[in-house]
Amino acid sequence: MVRSNLSVADRCGTSAVNGRVKTGEDGVLVTRVGLRIPAVLNFDTWERAGRHIARVADSSAWCLGDWIIYGQTRYSDRYRRAVEAAGLDYQTIRNYAWVARRFDLSRRREALSFQHHAEVAALPEEQQDHWLEQAERHEWSRNELRRNVRGARGQKKSDTRRDADVLSRITPEAERVERWRTAAERSGASLEEWICARLDFAASLVLQTQAEDARREAGEAVGGA
Repeated sequence: MVRSNLSVADRCGTSAVNGRVKTGEDGVLVTRVGLRIPAVLNFDTWERAGRHIARVADSSAWCLGDWIIYGQTRYSDRYRRAVEAAGLDYQTIRNYAWVARRFDLSRRREALSFQHHAEVAALPEEQQDHWLEQAERHEWSRNELRRNVRGARGQKKSDTRRDADVLSRITPEAERVERWRTAAERSGASLEEWICARLDFAASLVLQTQAEDARREAGEAVGGA
C-alpha cells in the first residue's frame, strides 16, 4: 500500500502552515476564526482567493460525508464519539453522508456544487444524471436547478391527473364489462387486476416492438454506411 504524506488540508486544496491553512493565494491564510489577509492585495489575487475558499468549503461537505460513511461502516460503536470530539453537528454530518451515499465519486461533477447534487439526491439515479447534466450544460445555479426540477414534477403531476380524468370518462358497454369480468374470474384475479395486467401486457408489446424496430434501423444505417 502506498501511503500519502498529504494532510487532509492538502487533499482539500489547502496546505497547513504552523496550524493555519494557506490558500496558496499570496499569503492569504485561513485560520479557525477567519482569514488573515496581507495589508496589500490586488483585486485579481483577492478574487482568486475567494474562488479557492468557495471550492474548499464545498468540498468539505463531500469530505465530511465520506468520512462519516467510513466511520459508520468501520467503527459503528465509536464513530458518534469521534463526531462529538471533532465538534461537529451530527445531524448536519448525517445530511452530508446521505448525499454522499447517493453519488459515487465517479458520478460527482466538479463543475457543480454539493448543493446542486443535494437538490436531486432523492431522485432515481437516471434522473439525477439527467438533471445534473442539464445544470452543467446550462450553467444553472442551485436555485435554477431546483425550479426546473420542481417545474418538471408539476408537469408530470398535471399529466397524471389528465390521464386519470381520461380513464374516469371511459364507459364501456355492459357486454364488454361482463366479458372482461368473466375472463378475470377464470384467471383468478379481480376485474381491476385483470384490466391492469392486460394493459401492461399490451404496452410491453408495443414498446418492445418499437425498440426492436429502432435497433434494426440503427443496424441497417451502420451497414449501409
